[in-house]
Parts: sequence; C-alpha cells; structure tokens
Amino acid sequence: MSSVVAFVCNLILAYLAYAVCRVVYVCENWSAFSDGFGDLSMVKVLQGSWMFDTAGIMYTNILYALLMLLPLHLKERDGWQTLAKWVFVVVNGLAIVMNLADAVYFKFTGRRTTMTVFQEFSHEDNLAGVLGTEVLNHWYIVLIGIALIAALYFLYVKPVGKLILSTRKQYVSYYLIHLLCFVVFIPLAVFGIRGGVTRAVRPITISNANQYVNRPTEAAIVLNTPFSMIRTIGKNVYKDPKYFSREELSTIYEPIIVPNDTVEMQKKNVVVLIIESFGREYIGAYNDIWGDPNYKSYTPFVDSLLQHSLTFDYTFANGRKSIDGMPSILSSIPHFIEPYVLTPASVNEVSGIAGELGKKGYYSAFFHGAENGSMGFEAFAKTTGYKDYFGRTEYNQDKRFNGDADFDGSWAIWDEEFLQFYALKMSEMQQPFVTSLFTASSHHPFVVPERYRDVFADEPGDDNPMHKCIRYVDAALRKFFDTAKQQSWYDNTLFVITSDHTNLSSRPEYQTDLGLYGGSILFFDPSGQLPAERRHCIAQQIDIMPTVLSYLGYADPYVAFGTDLLTTPDADTWAINNNNGMYQYVKGDYVMQFTDEGEVKAIYNYRTDWFLHNNLKGQLGDVEAEMERTLKAIIQQYMVRMTEDRLVFSKNKSE
Repeated sequence: MSSVVAFVCNLILAYLAYAVCRVVYVCENWSAFSDGFGDLSMVKVLQGSWMFDTAGIMYTNILYALLMLLPLHLKERDGWQTLAKWVFVVVNGLAIVMNLADAVYFKFTGRRTTMTVFQEFSHEDNLAGVLGTEVLNHWYIVLIGIALIAALYFLYVKPVGKLILSTRKQYVSYYLIHLLCFVVFIPLAVFGIRGGVTRAVRPITISNANQYVNRPTEAAIVLNTPFSMIRTIGKNVYKDPKYFSREELSTIYEPIIVPNDTVEMQKKNVVVLIIESFGREYIGAYNDIWGDPNYKSYTPFVDSLLQHSLTFDYTFANGRKSIDGMPSILSSIPHFIEPYVLTPASVNEVSGIAGELGKKGYYSAFFHGAENGSMGFEAFAKTTGYKDYFGRTEYNQDKRFNGDADFDGSWAIWDEEFLQFYALKMSEMQQPFVTSLFTASSHHPFVVPERYRDVFADEPGDDNPMHKCIRYVDAALRKFFDTAKQQSWYDNTLFVITSDHTNLSSRPEYQTDLGLYGGSILFFDPSGQLPAERRHCIAQQIDIMPTVLSYLGYADPYVAFGTDLLTTPDADTWAINNNNGMYQYVKGDYVMQFTDEGEVKAIYNYRTDWFLHNNLKGQLGDVEAEMERTLKAIIQQYMVRMTEDRLVFSKNKSE
C-alpha cells in the first residue's frame, strides 16, 4: 500500500472521528436541539457537516498532508512514517478534545467556541479546578474521547511494503505519480478550505452554517470547533456593509440620543446590580405569560420586588457571555459577531452611565468580588467611566469582613458577603454616586456556602444545579436590600437589577432562539417616584443606559444603541442579538432572523409562535420590509461607528 492510499484511509478515519464527536455534541445538548430537530433536512445537515468537517480537517492536517504526499522517496522510510503517524494522532486527537469539550461548554454559550475564549479567560487562575470538575461530571465524554484517540492510533494505516527504486525508470515513475498526487491535492485542499469550487465561493465562515439549518442555535450542529476557532484567529469582525448612503442611514436609525434639555436634572444615586446568570426562566413573576399556574419560581424576593418596580413583558439580554453583558448594560453597546471587549474596537473611546454622570459631578465605582482584573471587568469599568474599582483585594482589606475566608474556592467572594460589603461601602461615598456590582455565585461549579447546603439543596427530581444557586442569590439580594434600607442614601436611589446572560435551562420555552436570551430587567425607586408597572413591550440590556439617564433628566447628547424605555411608545421598543452569525431583531409581534450576508432567513410571530415553527417570510409585506430596512441600518451604524471610533458624541466628529 502506497503512502497516498494510506493518506486517504487516514483522512477517512479523521472524518469518522469528527462524525462521532458531532453525534456526542447533539446528544449531550439534545434539549437545545430536540424541538426543531425533526424539521431539519438531514440531507442539508449532512451536506453542511461534510463541508465544514472538510474545511476543519484540511486546516488541521496540512502538515500531515505534506509529510505523506511530498514527492520525495525519503518519506517512505520508517522514521519518517512514524513521525507522520504521531503528527496525525496528536493533531486530530486535539481536534477530538476540542469538539467534545465544546459539547459541554455549549450549555453556557449556545454556540461553538471561537478564539475569543482564550482572551475571555486569560486572567483567570482557577480554570484547572473548573475543568477538573467538568471532567468528573462528564466522565462518559472523557471515555469517548480516549476511545476515539485510541482508535486514531490503532487504526492508523501505514504504507505497507518496502520501497525499492533501483532503476531510473522506477525513480521516474515514482516521482511522476507522487508529484501528480501532490499537485492534485493542493487545489482539492484549497477548495475544501474555501467550501466550494466555483469562483463565486469565498472562504466559508461560521455564519455560512445557517444555510443548512432552520435556527441559529442549530448552526452548532453542522459546525466543528477546530474550524470555528481557526476561522476567528485575528479576524476583523467589523466591516461596513454599505446598505445605505451615510445621508440615508442617519434618517433610518441614528444611535445619538439628544435629551430634552429643558428638564431639571435630579441627582439621584444609581445602583446597577448585574446578577450572574439571572435569567427570566428562574423568576416566577415574569412567567405568567405561559399560563402555567404551577410554574416554579426560585426567586421569592425578586418576585416581591417586581411588584414595586417598572418591568416589561419581554426582556432580553444582548449576548450570551458575561463579557457581552458589561458593554450592553453599562454602555449600551450590543454584542454583534464577537464580544466587543475582545475586538480591536475595544480601544475606542467609549462612555456609559458612569462616564456621562461623571460629567455632572457623580462619583462612580464598580464592584466585582473576583480577583482584581478577572474577566477584564476592571479594564472595561475604567474605560466606560468608573473612577474606582472594588474587587477581592479591597474586600480582603476591609476589617469588617473575613477576607479570603469568604472566597468560594473557584471564582469570587460569596455573593451574600460581597453584597453586604457593597452596601456599606456606598455609605462611605459622597452623593450623588453611580455604582455597579457584578455578582458571581450563580455560576459553575454550582455550589452554595456550606452553611446553606441543606437550606438550598437540590430538590428531589430537579437536575438543574443552577436552581440552588439562584435561590441563594435571591436570599443574598434580600439581605442586601435589608441593609440598604438602613442607609442614608437608600431613598434617593434608583436601583436597576438585570442579568448578564442566561444559563442552564430546564424549560423548553427558554431553549428557543429567543428564549436563550431571556434576561431580566427591572427598575426600582424606593421613593415611589417611578411608577410600578409591567409594560406590554420589549426591553433589552442596551436600553438600560438611556432609560437611567432619561429618568434622571440628563440633558447632554450621547451615543447609545438602545432606546429610552420611559419615552418610547410600546410599539416602538425592540431588541437585537447575534447568534452564530445570525441577527435576531425583535419588534412588535415579530422576530426577524437575518444573516450577516444580508439575507432575511426567517420571520416569526413570536407572541403566538414562541417556538418559531411557522416561517412567515414573504407574507408580511410592508412589515417585513420595514423591519429589514431598520435592521440593516442598525447593523451598518454599529459597524461604521466601531471602525471609525465614533462611540461617543462629539460635535467635532461630523455627528
């Protein structure tokens, strides 16, 4: 058997390994895919899987291909072939590990992992412990990975027979055949990486996966993790799509908010509580819309607080990661394509709630109980205008608390203690102030303090480990407000409570393309000045900044991609997110799914068709046309402002 035949056999082995990983990926996340799986075209899924696996295998096996196909007779020696075998096993073994590990990580992100994961966790020193926990919890996936890598090793095909080249004719024949194979392979590899053979085909990207499935979440089925990571190395995610001229663009959508400057500003304090993974699913008071009288709530305190707050029927996060939540909530910058803070645009000048209020004499501080610098929060807090940062270091220096004895062992200081620290530190601040706190306890590895192990234990039949964490955080919030009520600043404060993103889901309603973004948003003013009501409209994280500034009577123009919920009519509220290269634009009764290639993929009436089964594309006339036009303008404004560094208002920047 020649080295060429052996090479082909081993590539087939790689394809089979990728296929097994895909089956594991789907089975491990079946609840996320099951609802629409029966509607998928298996022919298209297999076609897409083949295309992306080909690209991934070609990318990762280039060195192996060279070792096996170079027209050089020395490669037939045992030492060379042993090296080639180890290159194949190691490279494809790593691909197996990446695919299988991502099968677990999908639950938290709803997408295939990209290269930004290394930046996201670059400052964390606890990943070994976290990964160790997951290895134990998913031992069966570890065994599958070991079996697949062993199969690569033991089923690997090596050329059989000893090469004998004793005559000139034999040399010429050998080199002609292997040169021909090598020359033929090069364009095949290029076509495989590009995703096609026609001149119209450009190198495929992650977003191309959407053409083989019905829902953005399902794009993960046809993708593979090596491809997703390789295709996002050093990628510039922001590019002006040029849908409209600049003049027309500003008439359709303009992210510059010009407030009413005749209103006197009230110097209320602002407290923004960003609660880790505090999705709508866990909060019973939100979920009466499903008509289930037995809907289980895990947040009795927040349920009661909602009765005295301004909130909304449909509230959405703009991203699926903590680093997506920070810019969305504090600076009204949504997540498009990749996390803003991990892109080159993160060095742009940017403002936010703290930056704008700082112009009016507000003191500002950001709180996060993890190691200072964790997740890049400290850097972004400074960028968006916060003067001071209080993290685990500052907590340990406060003699009123127990320091690292209150560390959860994985991520941060337990929420209960850190929220108390937060409440008391605000009493030391000069008013007015704007502060934000990012909690940490409702997070993997899903544990609560030992003293609450029985109080918040997993309930019989409940296999979602998030529930006990949410109950603990809800109790910690109750104690925070009990302490805050005793402070002099309490009555003169606007509280905002929101989630950074959603997390592990048990309800099918929150495993849909929209449900994955079902975050919580509420505004609470203990003075009663802000009416307590549940408005029948849409709200998103990027609306928080303009709504807060509007409530205070802030008069200066500023850039925000969201809307002021206090002055925007219910019918004009909207939300947007991006999942696997597919934009989702929610407005009125409809959600539009739109590819980053500029094509409407689907439009649904989510109010009557929450599970998005009935695609109304082409049936809604002017409604669809206006939604598409506005969505294109939002995307273009975002891309232009990112690339041109225009995220703050300036009279000198041709606004």
